[in-house]
Formats: sequence, C-alpha cells, structure tokens
Amino acid sequence: MFSRLLSATIAGIDGVPVRVETDVSGGLPGLEIVGLADTAVRESRHRVRSAVKNSGFEMPARRITVNLAPADLHKDGSQIDLAIALGILTASGQVPVGGDRDQYLFLGELALDGGIRPVRGVLPMVLSLAGGFKGAVVPYENSGEVCFLDGIEIRAARSLREAAGFLRGENCLKPVAPPKAVSTPDTQRTVDMAEIRGQAVAKRALLVAAAGSHNLLLKGPPGVGKSMLARALPGILPDLTREEALEVMRIHSVAGVLPPGTGLMRQRPFRAPHHTVTATALIGGGANPRPGEVSLAHRGVLFLDEMPEFSPAVLNALRQPLEDGYAVVTRSRGTYKFPCRFQLVGAMNNCPCGYYGDGVRECTCTSHARRSYVGRLSGPFLDRMDISIAVGRVPVEELGGARGEDSERLRGLVAEARERQARRFLSSDICVNAEMGPREISTLVTFSGSARRLAFDAVTKMGLSTRAYYRVLKVAVSVADLEGSPRVEEEHVAEALSYRQVVGERGE
Repeated sequence: MFSRLLSATIAGIDGVPVRVETDVSGGLPGLEIVGLADTAVRESRHRVRSAVKNSGFEMPARRITVNLAPADLHKDGSQIDLAIALGILTASGQVPVGGDRDQYLFLGELALDGGIRPVRGVLPMVLSLAGGFKGAVVPYENSGEVCFLDGIEIRAARSLREAAGFLRGENCLKPVAPPKAVSTPDTQRTVDMAEIRGQAVAKRALLVAAAGSHNLLLKGPPGVGKSMLARALPGILPDLTREEALEVMRIHSVAGVLPPGTGLMRQRPFRAPHHTVTATALIGGGANPRPGEVSLAHRGVLFLDEMPEFSPAVLNALRQPLEDGYAVVTRSRGTYKFPCRFQLVGAMNNCPCGYYGDGVRECTCTSHARRSYVGRLSGPFLDRMDISIAVGRVPVEELGGARGEDSERLRGLVAEARERQARRFLSSDICVNAEMGPREISTLVTFSGSARRLAFDAVTKMGLSTRAYYRVLKVAVSVADLEGSPRVEEEHVAEALSYRQVVGERGE
C-alpha cells in the first residue's frame, strides 16, 4: 500500500516542499528512509516508531520504505517526523484520508510519547506552499508565527493522535485565528531618549542616523552614555511594515529565535553580539548554513559595543554585507544568500584605558598603544561609517536638568522623514537614503549650487574618498528630509560633514 503527504525543509532562509512517499509492502520488517536525509531525519525512524505505538496505533510488521522527494535535495531537520508517521498510518490503512486532508502541509517533531514539539523555520516552510494546497498542520507552539498569513488555513496540533484524527476527516483541529493584538519578541529594553541628559549633538546625530538608516560610530571615554544612546535608537525607529515584518520573521524563524506565541513583529530587531563572536556567528554559515547576527538584525540595528575589541577579521567580514545588503555563504551543497539590510552602530573608547582626551582623568596609554588600539579598525571599514562623532562627558549641572524630547515625538519626526523617502523611491526597490547609489543621488535628489560646491571642496580639504563623498551626500539628504526641505541646501551638507569628525583618527 502507498500514500503521499506533504512536508517541507529549509534551504538557506527559504522553505522547499518535500513529498513524503510511503510504501508498505511484504518482506522483512523494517523502516528505511531514502532521499538525501541528514542525521536528524534518519533518526526519525526511532522517534516515529515509539510515537506511533504510544499514540495507540500499531507499527506495521512489514517492510516500510519512505522516500523524500525530490531525491536530489538535501533534507535537514526533524520537522518531517509528523508527515512520516502519518504516511505510515495512512499507507497501512489505520488512518484513511478524509476528503482533501492530504492537501495540507504537515510539520512537527515527534516526542516518544506521541506529542508534537515545535520546530524552527515554520514560517518560510508554510510560505513555500504552491497552488492547490489548502493549508498547514503545525505544532501548537509554532502557530503564532503563521496564523496571520492570508489565504492559508492554519491548524495547530499538540499530538500525533490529534493530527491523525484531522487527517481522517474529524474536526478535532480548529483553524487558528490571528491574535487581536500583534506581539513582538521581548529582546532588550529600549531606552527612552528623554532618559539621556545632555548630549545634544549626539542625540541630533542619532536622529539623523535613524531618519536615513545610516551607520553610526560613537567614540568617547567610558561612562559618557555611548551604549545608552545606541540602545535608544530602536525606540525612535518606525515600526516594521507588513512586508518588512515577514522578511524579518522568516530569518528569525529559520534561526529558531522566535519565542512561542509570537505574532506579527512590529518592533525592529536590535542585536548586540559580544566581542568574542566568530565570523561564522556574525555573518552566517555552518555545515547546514544558518543566518548570522547581521541577518538577524535585518531591517533593524546591529550594535557592536567596544568595537576595537572585536577581531579585525570579523570586522572586515562586515564590509561586503554593509555594501551589498546580503551575506553570501558558499558550501559544497550550494550557495546561500542571507539578506542583511541593517543599521550598524558602533561604540568605542579613545584608547585601551579609555581616557585619552577626556580632560578629567589622565590617560595611562603610550602613543603606540593608542595607535594600535584604534588601528584595529581598518580605513576601509571606517570609511563605511556614515556618521562618526565624539561623545564627551555631560556637565554635572545638566544631569539633574529637565527631561529632553521623548522617543515618541522623535519617532514621529523619523516617520515623516521616512515617508518623504518612500515617495522619492516610489519607482525603485530602495527603502531609505542609506541604500542610495550614485545614480539615485544624481537623478532623484536636488542639490543647490552652494551645497554641491561645499561637498566638492570637502573632498580635497578633508581627504574624502569617493565612497565617503557619496555617504556625506546621503546623510545631507536625510538632514534635509528631517527639515522638510524639497532640496539639499548648503547647511545640510555642512551638518553632514560635521558628522565625520572621528573617521580616520588614529589616537593622536
């Protein structure tokens, strides 16, 4: 006897449908799984055998062959367990298929007692459904990440017995309704800008960076508020659009970092890896390639605190993702592209002890130590930072002063600037100013004559590279957007140039 059900696997961040074909025939009893299955899939025969028996069914004492098609696609993960178990039950005649119930996607890892455990990558696997399929049966804990999809019926199962009853045609699994209020993963507490006393220049730079999604470097002595400023950035960024949320959630689902019950994400990701992170963990990779921190920060913020403490090789590995907006991982099985349009924010001290140029505490580092410390950030890497500013100590009289503008109001200003950019890039796939290239700058943006001349003069006087020149122009466009100006004026370029005060400094 033969049956065919549908499951899926992950390739990069994309779901790929897998047809689970089961044949029960005469011969020596045994269960064989073919079709380029990895260790987790091959081991499923042990989980399936126990789950079937402990769910009140019989494991056929016959030869069982399970083929995972297409046979030339590598199958990774334990999410195919449920489809394999149901295939055995239907092929052996214990669970007849009712109506169109075989037109559903079945995902879930089986526990030995027949329970269904959550798996990673449910969202992209459900999105891989082609026409002709009605919906998906997923683990109960994963239902929140897919229940809001339009046109796809989602059923949540807690056990093999429930899934078998649904396949038989019983109404034991009701469709999962989208939550009334969307939720988002509780990552790290966002700092309100009103909590930060003083630092008017740094706050303004943060606002400009948020408006155009520009990379930002904060440099100064310990304890002046660099990390606090960085953690305030997500609070002034606009919410994710539905399309952006689906992009982000696909990546987080594949990485397995979506908490149970997560609905459609609205808050932009904020990732802050430790300085001991490896290049693979940061960029992505592994034997079965998974997204790294840069992809988990897609459409959000990647914060690198104490940036010179990171390995120079790790920092230089960021150069290609920063330029291209995606990370490429090549393995013998193929090449994988992980999207990573993120906003990089870095914080660093002036020297190893941190107090060079402080004015209050004396630096104990030698000139060579200072140069070596700051020199861990290469010139090409620093060239990719759109905004670089020095953050100094806050005068003690300002610490007890009045609260400044809160994040809610600043978020409104950023949202208005982003709306102007959306109108500007209506006919392109660009979302924010930071993604513009020379062609977009020359065709979509209007500069006054004096603004152009100031930018040209800065190339010679400040020794700007061609890349740095265009980055100054993009920051100037964001300043103009915040001001509501229809064109970029000289004062906008001047402010953008003032934000490159730290780039190229080497400790003296």
